[in-house]
Amino acid sequence: MRVTSQDEAVDFINERGFCMFWPVKNVLCPSLWTAAAGDRPVADEHDDPGHVSWGWKDGLLGQRRAFYARVIKHRNTFISLSLLPSFYALSPNYGSPEEDYLIDYEAGQLTADAKSVYEALLQNGPLDTIALRKAARMTSKTSDGIFNKALDYLQFTFRVLPVGVSQAGAWKYAFIYDIVARHYPDLIEQSHPLGEWDARRNLISAYLHSVGAAAPAEIARLFGWPSAHVEKAARKLIETGEIASGVAVEGSNAACLALTHFG
Repeated sequence: MRVTSQDEAVDFINERGFCMFWPVKNVLCPSLWTAAAGDRPVADEHDDPGHVSWGWKDGLLGQRRAFYARVIKHRNTFISLSLLPSFYALSPNYGSPEEDYLIDYEAGQLTADAKSVYEALLQNGPLDTIALRKAARMTSKTSDGIFNKALDYLQFTFRVLPVGVSQAGAWKYAFIYDIVARHYPDLIEQSHPLGEWDARRNLISAYLHSVGAAAPAEIARLFGWPSAHVEKAARKLIETGEIASGVAVEGSNAACLALTHFG
């Protein structure tokens, strides 16, 4: 059954736990494009019927019905609100949006450029891309790559996200960005009870409920985790009988982790 409306798109995201906006080559993960358009390449033609998903995506920004940002593999990702605390619990955010980024900056884990972009949002509230570049003092053409890289990293680490679309700039289309913890004020409290391994197990479980089976190496690549972390997180799921290990899957040479039942 194809997804045919924005409400059905939200249902699809909630059912999967998380999915890509567009399919990513060599990445085993559902996408909203495929759910709407079928298993075919993303069309270059803007009037392709499959691109109706673009309007759903823009319409969902700011509604707090699903999380959207460049996360999995640094690509555009939808995450259900029920699974979002597990992702956030594994991010470098400890509970204070005004201080956490400074700790990472002083430890050399956050660049000065990313710090400038984050502080512009922290001090000014939501800003469209044009205004954000101005506030972060990155308006020159030579700063395009620097700004985009900083914005990409801040999304990947669950610090900022797009919350709307503005008719700013030459193209009359620019994302409006805000700080994640400000846009989702309950997220910090929701993620606090989750320990690291509970969060990892939640993500593995949701992923396998979405795709059925996957090799541990695929899971490690998808989330960017060390293989040992996948093995440790999966161990309890295996012990409780939720998933099985060493499963043979047609078309794969690797022993997979798989659900023991569907439904």
